[in-house]
Amino acid sequence: MSIKNVKFSLNLFLKRALDIIVSLLGLFILSPIILIVSLIIKLDSPGPVLIKQKRVGINNKIFVMYKFRTMKIGTPEVAKEILLKNGLDSYLTRVGRFLRKTLIDEVPQLINVLKGDMSLVGPRPALYNQYDLIEMRTKVGVHTLRPGMTGWAIIIGGEDLSLNEKVKVDEYYLKNMSFMFDLKIILMTFGLFRKSKGIY
Repeated sequence: MSIKNVKFSLNLFLKRALDIIVSLLGLFILSPIILIVSLIIKLDSPGPVLIKQKRVGINNKIFVMYKFRTMKIGTPEVAKEILLKNGLDSYLTRVGRFLRKTLIDEVPQLINVLKGDMSLVGPRPALYNQYDLIEMRTKVGVHTLRPGMTGWAIIIGGEDLSLNEKVKVDEYYLKNMSFMFDLKIILMTFGLFRKSKGIY
């Protein structure tokens, strides 16, 4: 086995170890917040606490991703950029806007990370019906990565990036993936709490 392959395998091992440790600790430490948020969502609007979305995982395998519900029942299951054009505010619940701005709605994805559906860091998982994005990612090999709760594309510009730009940034992450790069992205993600650019 070449040194390059050994290094790549070590990075994957460290990445998965970090995923398991952080997701377990996160679910334990955040359990009081999870319970409080669940209660608030139930009191705020009719519907389930969690939503289950069909997303595209590693090697284009479909999995179920968990999020706190921030939208009203009956909201179309389409990409956020489409909802933005139609007026996202009309779909959001009262507490949903706060959950999205603070990224608390993403916390249940720690379950997906623990299960191995996702990683802490990777390309954001496409919806099952985002066929253009899925095809573009497959052409450059990005589909071989586990999708992430956060990622380099989110740091660079999030939803303000075009599909082409997202794929280019995801490809850059694929070619430069390392344990230290993941740590950098995780630390930079905390800076997103102080701004709303690219987050909807």
